[in-house]
Amino acid sequence: MANVSDPGALAKVHQVTTARTNSGAPIIEARGLTKRYGELFAVNGIDLTVFEGEIFGILGPNGAGKTTTLEMIEGMRKPDGGTIVVAGIDVVADPRRLRQAIGAQLQSTALFDYLSAAELIKLYCALYEVDDSPARIDELLGLVDLGEKRNAKVNELSGGQKQRLAITLALVNEPKVVFLDEPTTGLDPAARRSLWGVVQGVRDRGTTVVLTTHYMEEAEVLCDRVALFDRGRLIACDTTQALIRGLNMSATIKATCEAGSLDQAELAALPAVTGATVSAIGSQSELSLTTTSAQQSMIGLLELAARRSVTLGDLRSSQANLEDVFLSLTGRSYASDTEPATDAPASSRRRRRRGEAA
Repeated sequence: MANVSDPGALAKVHQVTTARTNSGAPIIEARGLTKRYGELFAVNGIDLTVFEGEIFGILGPNGAGKTTTLEMIEGMRKPDGGTIVVAGIDVVADPRRLRQAIGAQLQSTALFDYLSAAELIKLYCALYEVDDSPARIDELLGLVDLGEKRNAKVNELSGGQKQRLAITLALVNEPKVVFLDEPTTGLDPAARRSLWGVVQGVRDRGTTVVLTTHYMEEAEVLCDRVALFDRGRLIACDTTQALIRGLNMSATIKATCEAGSLDQAELAALPAVTGATVSAIGSQSELSLTTTSAQQSMIGLLELAARRSVTLGDLRSSQANLEDVFLSLTGRSYASDTEPATDAPASSRRRRRRGEAA
């Protein structure tokens, strides 16, 4: 997709917005959030608002500042500047009270290998001093579809099952907000999609979900709104549809003509088509259409092919996506971004998680 080079125009199209996507009130408000390590800004003046009952995604390449931001909002890392209020609680002033109101699944969760899933949940219930009855444990396991693994030891679970168990542990205290830090990293595609259903189920129960991810598709599928991070800054925040729509990029339809051929002028006259090309590939021809409405143009193309007795093959369409948004805002490809990490050093992050996660 095309790149946009005018930063002023981009700022107008992709200004940070706190427009509601539902009837919920703000449950997280962060203003001027800053964290630095020496001369390096891991998080640089970020403003965020999250509403009750939404799945809110923090999206960006590795090292964009996602995890540092999440840890500050969770009260696990003290910001150098700014304010954070979660569920009416000042995070910096009252981190102990905050921990009773939130749940967190960390990017790397160390579980006791030789405890069963039920025993581990019972342990966490005891730590939070909440109901640890068998019925309650079964309810929690059912939320993440692990009922059949009640008595399975942690080291007997697959990667996806361990991630679902980690989410269960984040829910034992019935939090108002649950934070999921890259919950599907390292999972195969099937396990990743299975976990998406778990996340949606958590939200459907009334819990606000904030998750970080570097998977564009995951954010598009799961999130009501996304905050797009790059180099410690928030560069866009809105629904995925609004961010993509703001690019004013055309969709593309491509196909081969396996039997017969279509005239370029006829293709250009199809509904919503803004450009058409036909090129020869061996004994076949390949057509490419740009359109402002893939649905209208696809229907018109199929009807035209039927009238001309043309057999189409390899018919496909592509739309602009969040990768195009990132490209237009930064001038760099999201997938190939190789900039140095701006998050906290890994050793510092591991120490903090070991010391504060309990």
